[in-house]
Amino acid sequence: MPQVDIALAEGRTAAQLRDLIREVHAAVVRTTGTRPEYVRVVVREVPRTHWATGDVTLAEMDSASGAGHSAGRQNDGAVPGRPAHTAHLEQQ
Repeated sequence: MPQVDIALAEGRTAAQLRDLIREVHAAVVRTTGTRPEYVRVVVREVPRTHWATGDVTLAEMDSASGAGHSAGRQNDGAVPGRPAHTAHLEQQ
């Protein structure tokens, strides 16, 4: 019975999270041959004040960029107004 645990910084829409669950579920079923009803996907959203890289929280990065936090994420992981070099953090 596969279980996939995903931790993300908060801020995705309900539709984005639902799409993520659907895609991960389908990938596990397709690649493992497990029956769909036995696949578990758990998504945990972490507050941006509780996620840090290099001793800087995502909330601090949001403030430093002057853009604030935006709930609407683009598919490429980039956040409008955030420096491109921090886009990789959104994948966390």
